[in-house]
Amino acid sequence: MTNAIDSLNKLLSSGEGEGRVWLVGAGPGDVELLTVKALRLLHQAEVVVYDRLVSEAVMAEVPASALCIDVGKQPGRHGLKQGEINQLLVDLARGGREVVRLKGGDPFIFGRGGEELAFLQQAQVRCEVVPGITAAVGCAAASNIPLTHRDCAQSLRLITGHGKLGEPQLADRVFSDARETLVFYMGLRWSASIAAQLQRQGRAGDTPVAIIENGTRADQRVLITSLAGLAQTVEEQRPVSPSLLIVGEVVRYASAAQQSAAVVQA
Repeated sequence: MTNAIDSLNKLLSSGEGEGRVWLVGAGPGDVELLTVKALRLLHQAEVVVYDRLVSEAVMAEVPASALCIDVGKQPGRHGLKQGEINQLLVDLARGGREVVRLKGGDPFIFGRGGEELAFLQQAQVRCEVVPGITAAVGCAAASNIPLTHRDCAQSLRLITGHGKLGEPQLADRVFSDARETLVFYMGLRWSASIAAQLQRQGRAGDTPVAIIENGTRADQRVLITSLAGLAQTVEEQRPVSPSLLIVGEVVRYASAAQQSAAVVQA
């Protein structure tokens, strides 16, 4: 840790000129789902500032010569605060560095990319965005779940499963349409509350739910349950983060995914 801090301090103090920040989506985990542009930037990287959800396979594409700075948050270790991350990106760029800010999924889908972009623009730092495959799209495809379908799902909603103060509050929106697929990011901790709130809004208890753990990765696991059984499934099967919740009739198509993922009917 001391060597990493020393390297960072040296980097910040030695650079000259105007650098740039690339906000890059790393996708949900499978390295082959990186865009060509993202892979090129990683191979050329001088500094990579990355989050916890970026997979080891993706990080293996970063050259050994690059300085990698882990700013991810995880239980028991909160890393840098968002304001500190913003300032770090500005300082690195002002030091003349070409910086890859690497985020799991897509930078603009629950990735705080918009906050970082606004801060960089206000500081007059050059910044470009490279989109990535967001978790909803990647994990659903890896589980043979179509997020929309002419027969049963005419709309799709992406929802944060973790409110600003913790437990999400869904009462101020309507989620009762059985023809709409709901995808909850970061919803594992509050899955029992999410299921209860959706049922109070009118979603049937037998509405199918998929819990996709480590989606698109070699250890992907898919748990198939229902809104009524979601809390029990989480308690018994103990899925771990990162896990995505997909709610809706489209989940019934996941049964064909057994050849490519561990599918458990709960």
